[in-house]
Amino acid sequence: MCGIAGFYSFNKKFSDADLKRMTDRIAHRGPDADGFYMDPESGVGLGHRRLSILDLSTAANQPMQSHCGRYYICFNGEVFNYREIAEQLNIKCHTTSDTEVILEAFILKGVDFVHLLNGMFAIVIYDSRDQVIYVFRDRLGIKPVMYYWQNNDFVFASEIKALLTLEEINRTKTTKKESVYTFLNSGYIPEPHTIYNSIHKLRAGSYAVIRDSKMVVTSYWKPEDKITADKVTDFQTAKKQLNELLESSVRYRMISDVPFGVFLSGGIDSSTVAAIAQNISTDSIKTFSIGVKDEKMNESEFARSVSKYLKTHHYEFVVSERDSLEMVEKMMTAYDEPYADSSAIPTMLVSKLARQQVTMALSGDGGDELFMGYGAYVWADRFQKNPLLKTFRSPIGKSLSKLSNKYKRAASLFDYMDEKRLKSHIFSQEQYFFSERELHTMLHDQYIWPLQFDEEFHDLKRKLSAKEEQALFDIKNYLKDDLLVKVDIASMQFSLEARTPFLDYRLVEFALNLDENLKLRDNVSKYLLKEVLYSYVPKELFDRPKKGFSIPLSKWLHTDLKFLIDNYLSKGGIENAGFVKYEEVKKIVGRFEKGEDYLFNRIWVLILLHKWNAQ
Repeated sequence: MCGIAGFYSFNKKFSDADLKRMTDRIAHRGPDADGFYMDPESGVGLGHRRLSILDLSTAANQPMQSHCGRYYICFNGEVFNYREIAEQLNIKCHTTSDTEVILEAFILKGVDFVHLLNGMFAIVIYDSRDQVIYVFRDRLGIKPVMYYWQNNDFVFASEIKALLTLEEINRTKTTKKESVYTFLNSGYIPEPHTIYNSIHKLRAGSYAVIRDSKMVVTSYWKPEDKITADKVTDFQTAKKQLNELLESSVRYRMISDVPFGVFLSGGIDSSTVAAIAQNISTDSIKTFSIGVKDEKMNESEFARSVSKYLKTHHYEFVVSERDSLEMVEKMMTAYDEPYADSSAIPTMLVSKLARQQVTMALSGDGGDELFMGYGAYVWADRFQKNPLLKTFRSPIGKSLSKLSNKYKRAASLFDYMDEKRLKSHIFSQEQYFFSERELHTMLHDQYIWPLQFDEEFHDLKRKLSAKEEQALFDIKNYLKDDLLVKVDIASMQFSLEARTPFLDYRLVEFALNLDENLKLRDNVSKYLLKEVLYSYVPKELFDRPKKGFSIPLSKWLHTDLKFLIDNYLSKGGIENAGFVKYEEVKKIVGRFEKGEDYLFNRIWVLILLHKWNAQ
């Protein structure tokens, strides 16, 4: 796991000092070594910060030159099947790193080599003879690629902050109004957009080729393209296949030359990863969990119970308000653009805890999206199966809004503006963010734009149910642009590599073609996944409601974090930023302070937008 940065300036305007400054800005991603390659005649620079995981020798440092001397690579991530690729292509290696295999495989197979890779990666390869740069991003978007492409200058990096070290990019950046709208609705900004007009995210499952002052982006993998006409419907067959895929994926992701562990929240997904990893390992693995002092949200005792059964070496840290206060500021600056997932705070804390013991950790991200673990899928199913909910949604919503907070929150689910955007609306309201109708009232006119999501799926090989479409929407958006961003930034802040076994592309393609009744059966979410888990750990350990990996944000915004409301949602701050109308914000804050606690994420997203703007 590493950080990459560099440029291809056809105007030859950037220097080796610029390259070093970019690379140094993301030193937290790779504290073990730095490396640089400059070709002044072509205007190309490649920079790398290394976190050593495979082949700890200096021979594996980057940028790395090919055997033939023509190509150079800088690479962030891991390709787990590199040994098989080397054997398949008869690559004679000088190191034991995956980087060398990736580069030589590209030389042998061209851009199609990417289909061979099983892993998480952001790869940049420079052909010094033909003066062409190739950039590849993994299928699910686990590893980021940020880029600037303007006036014949291509600049890339693992994080936006590295791009902003270049004076021209920083000086000319402007806020993307569409991104403000989408952020307030969903809490994150989806690819290929960022908060800036001039900075973009390379799409997951795609590669870019930069040559002759032109950039061409090609998609090589999309989840919707992997949906087949037939589904796996037999329980025993599905359970066997899922167990085999999970074991293979976890085994791959345990390949390491440094100590590793598992994030263990005590929930289904992380417990599955921990159980399989411990089953494979000959020694007790290390597991890490975070608890909070608010018992309503504390899962640490459940993580402890799973750890005790599996006989892992367990490390636990109970978070106080003071701990979170210290991490709030770090979170707000780490993500470079407005980002509202407050579970980033415990994720950063557990990453900090884990880094004291290991250099790499496995996480359970992806299980909810692949196996229908969210309430959003139930709501999508309700709207599809009961057309009266749509027909009479206005009076239903108005009636619910007059009841308790629980029903007021549900009322907003019925208040969508366009059925074509029902998937994004369900997500938004399940997460307690602003609905589009609220945004049209609250935002100034210049910030009212269409949402940046593409939520209509065409030319699929079979018709999907509403809950299947909702899950596909989450895989393409929430998982990639919220959850994976959270884990990447949170873990790399502490120079910790995080690997995601559920997102082995083979497992994802299997889950996409699994009968929905094996995912959500008789109101039991993640049914098949749970059945696999119960082969390793007693079911009784999980007979409880899901709590999630989160903090008591609503409570803290009333107490220790109330200063954030005072500082960033004041009349002066709101009016100076110019995004939203102060009177509307004042109403929302007033309702929250008078007891409508479910509005906490609306308050939070406003704080983060205005905190970002004030930097």
